[in-house]
Amino acid sequence: MAIRIERSGKVATVIHSRPEARNAMDPDSAEALTQAFLTLDRDSEVSAIVFWGEGGAFCAGWDLKYAQAFTEPDRFRSEIVEGLAFPAGDGPAPRGPMGPSRLEMSKPVIAAVEGPAVAGGMELALWCDVRVLAESAFFGVFCRRWGIPLIDGGTVRLPRLVGQGRALEIILTGRKVEAQEALRIGLCEQVVADGAARAAAEAMAQQIARFPPGAMLADRRSTIAGHGLPLREALAREWAGGVATIGSEGAAGAARFASGKGRGGDFSDI
Repeated sequence: MAIRIERSGKVATVIHSRPEARNAMDPDSAEALTQAFLTLDRDSEVSAIVFWGEGGAFCAGWDLKYAQAFTEPDRFRSEIVEGLAFPAGDGPAPRGPMGPSRLEMSKPVIAAVEGPAVAGGMELALWCDVRVLAESAFFGVFCRRWGIPLIDGGTVRLPRLVGQGRALEIILTGRKVEAQEALRIGLCEQVVADGAARAAAEAMAQQIARFPPGAMLADRRSTIAGHGLPLREALAREWAGGVATIGSEGAAGAARFASGKGRGGDFSDI
């Protein structure tokens, strides 16, 4: 199967494995990837998720061998192209062509990027909370060359990470953005040696999974939901979400601190 899940404690790694196509996305993989993330989001034993492309490529975008699907009455056309009309009101968004790009996950997702994450593959990396890049990994709106627009969140998420002017320059030119530039402009959060992206992302996920989940998830929700809100409204949401977790986890954590754990910023024994 092109999509599989591997687990280690409270961390799950979703693996996309079509190395013969540099992990370019096809319709079956997009659906399987979506279902994998939905399954893990509902799994109470999972606290953090890593997303990795096997074989030296994160994702080379949509597999253009399926481009004819835009003009043929097959499954791709019926499930994705005709389904792109968003429902009125607060109904759920249709599945993205690349798979989970429109899911609103309740748990942190870390992208482990080796090689190319371009076009729709870049959009999948942007969908994640954090991006760990190998030294030779790169981003780019390479679909600019073929007249294919970004419809998996790229025009929405990229400006939020790097600012509108920088995002427009990257989107309009379709140029290659290498790992060190991505780190400098805020398009990724960590750069590691080639071949080490998965291990580094899983180590970060394990660190996150060690903490009491209620407060961690409340802070994540507030950070995401507060983007673009007026200051007072964002602060009110932060307060409401945080207070809900203090009575349970906060009291227990304070008791552990009072007993001598975690003094001086020590995270090794919490």
